[in-house]
Amino acid sequence: MRFPLALTAKIARHIIKHKLRRTPKFALVLQLEPLHTCNLTCTGCGRIREYSTSLKDMVPLENCLQAAMDCDAPMVSICGGEPLIYPKIEELVAGLLEQKRIIYICTNGMFMRKKMRDYLAAIYHSSNPSHESYLTRLLAGNLITEKEAEAIRHADAAAHSKVVIRPTQWMYWNVHVDGLEFTHDLIVEREGVFKECVAAIKMAKILGFQTATNTTVYKETEVQELEDMFGFLSSLNVDGHTISPGYEYDAAKKDMVKRLGRQPEDFFLTRKMTRQKFAKIQEWGEKFTIFGTPVYQEFLAGKRELTCTAWAIPTYNVKGWKAPCYLMTDGHYDGYQEMLAKVQWDKYGVVDGVARDPRCENCMVHCGYDPSGALGTNYQRGDNWKNFKYNFGAKPKPYYAGRNVQAFNGVSIGKGHLAPAAAALKSAGLTQEGADSEFYIRQMQQTGASLNHVNGGCGNGDTSQRDELLAKIGANKDA
Repeated sequence: MRFPLALTAKIARHIIKHKLRRTPKFALVLQLEPLHTCNLTCTGCGRIREYSTSLKDMVPLENCLQAAMDCDAPMVSICGGEPLIYPKIEELVAGLLEQKRIIYICTNGMFMRKKMRDYLAAIYHSSNPSHESYLTRLLAGNLITEKEAEAIRHADAAAHSKVVIRPTQWMYWNVHVDGLEFTHDLIVEREGVFKECVAAIKMAKILGFQTATNTTVYKETEVQELEDMFGFLSSLNVDGHTISPGYEYDAAKKDMVKRLGRQPEDFFLTRKMTRQKFAKIQEWGEKFTIFGTPVYQEFLAGKRELTCTAWAIPTYNVKGWKAPCYLMTDGHYDGYQEMLAKVQWDKYGVVDGVARDPRCENCMVHCGYDPSGALGTNYQRGDNWKNFKYNFGAKPKPYYAGRNVQAFNGVSIGKGHLAPAAAALKSAGLTQEGADSEFYIRQMQQTGASLNHVNGGCGNGDTSQRDELLAKIGANKDA
């Protein structure tokens, strides 16, 4: 099965319950954004620009948990921003598990190993051979340092009592991976991120966590690279993948023009381009563990039409319930039921090839159309059997031939997108590391966000500490 049986059954029961009750609109997945602060500036992401005036704001823990109760979605995708920066992320995960939700922590991967070291420190006992075995394997794979291993072995009472993120079948680390090393690092606008993502996934699998990846496909993304990426990730025993076309929503378009001087049509996909890029999606779905429905895959491949059901994946963030969807903002509402009632849903989406709203014309994104496949929108004979067979059938086996993929084809072999700049700095007697630090600090100061990651070091999610550190750095630069 693509999901563990308990998870698949939970989602199926939820759909059947509401179908029997004839509920007109109900949530399948809650997109929960406890904050919009991020340590990266990914090309194509408009989040930290759309909410630039509220980057320091955070949704209180109790409001996050209440939002999950209000919409009662069986699955919660904790996103952002970077959710691992949220100071109460551990308590949020624990609270959602108590509510018996399925959890996806959608992360760029940069803080995962720090959170997993916290987990090891909390559980470690020298009398337990399996705990020392974890450290041995992690050290052998260069996934932790000797210093970090010693810190875990000698963790104090506070570390042992800390609320941590633990392995469970009800939770996935959902790591953002948009291609192999060169492509991914280019899109996230920082070298070394792909390498860190891979290290975090390897560590998670050793410790018994479930892992998934989330990929957005852009115009410049090569189809063969996508297949190679899935093969490589499958060889790491990643448990599943979601994939969606890059869509030119307003916030991302404006950022691309203003900050990067690029035209959106040179980066994002049109509907026609999406169908070309996803022509092999059904083949990939049989070969790799791609989550979703085969009906949505047929839609991506251009074999059928679907009607948008954005209400099935609502978004809750620092300003409330975002409407009409994850990518378009026509307003925020205080209550979930208020949003469902007041949004004029029939004004959005594409019907019979005609966009009801011009902003929807090129959208084929999973948050609008994947639930359509599960809910029977535009039902065709045999759809229910397709979905049942796909999700309850045998899970594809790991594709170990993916180990032969040259995944590290960027900075790891000296061909990163900043290689020319590095050569110039070296000839001037400077270091790339120093330039990266300087560039990152300037970025954080310009956006008004808190500093939480410099040269690979992880913060602990405490906003006051990050702000204090940023202030000190600023003071030192002015001195």
